[in-house]
Amino acid sequence: MYKVFVNDKPIFVTDSPQNKKNFVFFDFSEYNLKQVLLSVENPEVKGVQLYSKNIKEDWKAFQKEFVIVEAAGGKVVNAQNQTLFIYRYGKWDLPKGHIEIGEDKKSAAIREVEEECGVAHLNIEKKLETTFHIFQNKKGVLCLKVVYWFLMRTSFSGTLKPQLEEGITRVQFFDHNELSPILQKTYGNIKLLF
Repeated sequence: MYKVFVNDKPIFVTDSPQNKKNFVFFDFSEYNLKQVLLSVENPEVKGVQLYSKNIKEDWKAFQKEFVIVEAAGGKVVNAQNQTLFIYRYGKWDLPKGHIEIGEDKKSAAIREVEEECGVAHLNIEKKLETTFHIFQNKKGVLCLKVVYWFLMRTSFSGTLKPQLEEGITRVQFFDHNELSPILQKTYGNIKLLF
């Protein structure tokens, strides 16, 4: 199954024919992307289920509907077992950014976390779930953002510096018992990582 977010509502590309409650159901062989996107705009709809009989092939076909934008980022944990978040555009998020030409995913993830947060001494422990969300770029083109996430550890104890030119106004480590209100003000794809 693939889970793609549009404005925090999920689109499931799944081989399960059972429809979820308050989800709009489409058979992949007959779906229309415009109809799917209109469906998620309805406040009463929780999401969309695209039923697929061949997930691998249908996922490839689904991706061809978009310009693919690849990014990488990190769920960073410090020596006190606190998790790093950035605050941008009224939401808490994890640091991430575009993968540059010729750059590998791990290097991009470390670079972006360093740039957005002013944190150093990052070590990747493992790969996390890859997330997907749909957005419209400045030219009005529909894009599918693919974010490769990594669990990172840091021994950094200096002052964090938000990358203001990227719209980041706060950078902060939070204890696990502080995460509930933070996760209420974040994106659906970030919640998947917790």
